[in-house]
Amino acid sequence: MRYITRKTKIVATLGPSSSNESVIKRLCDAGVNVFRLNFSHSNRDLHEKNISAIRHVEQEINRPLAIMMDLQGPKIRIGVFENREVLLVKGTGFILDMNNELGNTRRVSLPHPEIFGFLKTGTKLLLDDGKIALRVVNNNGARIETEVVAGGILSNKKGLNVPNMFLPIPSITEKDKKDIAFAEEKGLDFLAVSFVQTPEDVLLARSLIKDSIIKIVAKIEKPKALENLDEIIDVADAIMVARGDLGVEIPIEMVSSVQRQIIKRCGFYKRPVIVATQMLESMIDSPVPTRAEVSDVANAVYQGADAVMLSAESASGNFPVESVSAMDKIIRHTENELRITDEDNNARLFLFREANKECDSYPITAAIYDLVKLSHINYIAAFTESGRTTLDISSSRPNASIVGLTPSIHVSRQMCLAWGVHSFLIEDLYSFSQMVQLVQSVFSKTIEIEVGEKIAVVAGVPFRKLGETNIIHVCTFEKPEDHYKP
Repeated sequence: MRYITRKTKIVATLGPSSSNESVIKRLCDAGVNVFRLNFSHSNRDLHEKNISAIRHVEQEINRPLAIMMDLQGPKIRIGVFENREVLLVKGTGFILDMNNELGNTRRVSLPHPEIFGFLKTGTKLLLDDGKIALRVVNNNGARIETEVVAGGILSNKKGLNVPNMFLPIPSITEKDKKDIAFAEEKGLDFLAVSFVQTPEDVLLARSLIKDSIIKIVAKIEKPKALENLDEIIDVADAIMVARGDLGVEIPIEMVSSVQRQIIKRCGFYKRPVIVATQMLESMIDSPVPTRAEVSDVANAVYQGADAVMLSAESASGNFPVESVSAMDKIIRHTENELRITDEDNNARLFLFREANKECDSYPITAAIYDLVKLSHINYIAAFTESGRTTLDISSSRPNASIVGLTPSIHVSRQMCLAWGVHSFLIEDLYSFSQMVQLVQSVFSKTIEIEVGEKIAVVAGVPFRKLGETNIIHVCTFEKPEDHYKP
């Protein structure tokens, strides 16, 4: 297995274009670390087939692969039309009601009675990711009369957004609850919770996870979530900057600065953060990205994102593998430039140290960063039971590759989301000499490293005890035949 030197991770969504084992294998070879299963689309049988394929490929390539279930959440959608779509003309009237009959140019069903009482005259409604805009003219509680402000083609079951309004809709639907149970049954690694507005939404999702160690990814896509950002990050395991709905819910010109703010706060709280939506959108139909898309991906890397995500590009586009390959090349080039021009990463390091100077793990993490910098060490080998040690080291953004070594397959997969961390499954440790020998063995088989290079080994004594990271040991990589035995 060739060791992956890229530090920013790639999340790819599976769909009609990529739901077979052969394509999944090619996506992995191109650089995918985490596969996203979108439970707003497809059926459970297809998702189950993809899960089996991912796990089979994982064994074949001998590299951990994480799987993220993205819950549908309380997405507000209109009903269906007689002829599948209609043309709405600016200045004309259009009605949203609770009638289940097929829609036409005058009306369509809105099967969400819980929101009718909250839409007042003058409220702006956005449909189909903001392409269609309506303004509420009258609402009697069962029938909403609107005026078309921005017209166009509107088709079946398009999403509806109500910008700048907190809607009292449960964050977890009955469908979501069934899907969470399915995620536990299949041993998935991450659960992305859609339309999070408060920390209680995250805690509700966590309360529904019974026996597994699934990590919660909170999707930031509502204005209310921005008001509660620190509290949400604090209770989540990771964050997704979900720019699709977020770009509809807030003024479009704010998306870039909000993205930067979220990434910055995630660095403060040591939480992995994913930047998602329309990163290489043109590659749905084109084998190469636009210059603006290249800049978008590079900007996420510059800002310190742990991962960048492909949606339709890999799920339903014509060039899924090419999209991953393009993203991989952009990340590598950007990271190489960062290594040259911004080696110290001072801004993020300052935030990290300010946030964590009272934490028990801070002295070790800070010492590792300084040791790597002063001694020109290119590799860190971190032994971890829970993954916390590797996340702490990752959050400080050392100028070195981080190798996470753990006896837990679940932790090994979950480390696939963290910046700079590449994980390996090991047996339990029982002695210090065994630890050093294991580092030498793993590196000789999987890492492109020269004899004589230094490795900073991080671990905790006593072994197999959570929260006891207390050792830094620098060893020199030796020839395989020179490895000493415990």
